[in-house]
Amino acid sequence: MKTQKLHRAFLINTRWNIVIKMMENKKEIKALFFDIDGTLVPYGTGHIPEEVAEAIAEVRRRGVKVFISTGRHLAWINNLGDTEFDGFVTVNGGMCLGSDRKECIYRRCIPAEELQRLEEFSRRSDIPLVVVPADGEIFITSVTPEVKLIAEDLHLPAIPVDKVENALDKDVVQLMAFGSEDERRSSGLFGEVLKHSVATSWNPYFCDIIPEGSDKSRGLQAMADHFGFDMSETMAFGDGSNDIGMLKAAGIGVAMGNAAPEVKAAADYVTTNDSDHGIVNALRHFGLLD
Repeated sequence: MKTQKLHRAFLINTRWNIVIKMMENKKEIKALFFDIDGTLVPYGTGHIPEEVAEAIAEVRRRGVKVFISTGRHLAWINNLGDTEFDGFVTVNGGMCLGSDRKECIYRRCIPAEELQRLEEFSRRSDIPLVVVPADGEIFITSVTPEVKLIAEDLHLPAIPVDKVENALDKDVVQLMAFGSEDERRSSGLFGEVLKHSVATSWNPYFCDIIPEGSDKSRGLQAMADHFGFDMSETMAFGDGSNDIGMLKAAGIGVAMGNAAPEVKAAADYVTTNDSDHGIVNALRHFGLLD
């Protein structure tokens, strides 16, 4: 009984804090940002649920801008169907594009010296590394059975195999490293090789690697600057650890019910699961849908 009372008090306090936050801002929500995997697209489905697509179309008709904010590069965004968006924050905030998927609003690259050290590391390590150039010519240094399984689960196209040295003259916006966190740490990949890049993860079998000082929150800020709205006028949805910065930076951060505990702790509001009307329920809760 005591636990139930404490839980009820926590929920009331959380909701009241959100109301206060919105009253203090005195601004309406003008922009929504959605992570893809585990948020817009439930894992294993490969597409946006019909009710979510309809909800996005409706809020856009009401004048709210809607953006994607994902760890994927544009070349790997293949699960949104015909749903229209006002822009794309990709590779965890490293590259922001307009609605035409061509206009580059913001870009931040992995430092050239990091790639030089990574090239030497790749020649002596068995860790599969994915290199993500801005031009979308993504490749991997080796393909293991684990890599194949993950690619299938995420509905990714076949990844060509190449060497890091062939990307040294390119603008690389993101890297990925497979294996467990312990394997990656013990290899010296971080600290010794990648000294000015950081790992962020939304899947237990690999991590995304982005330039220091870059994350989804930076992508949100770039879009806010470009389109002329304030960060307090934004709402962001996510489920993975790479969404934490975005949820904290947005005017209102919404964690999905299927989100990791640390993501829920960083959010202003926790909705239901991605497969249990999570997005629609949250939009209704905040009055963006009837």
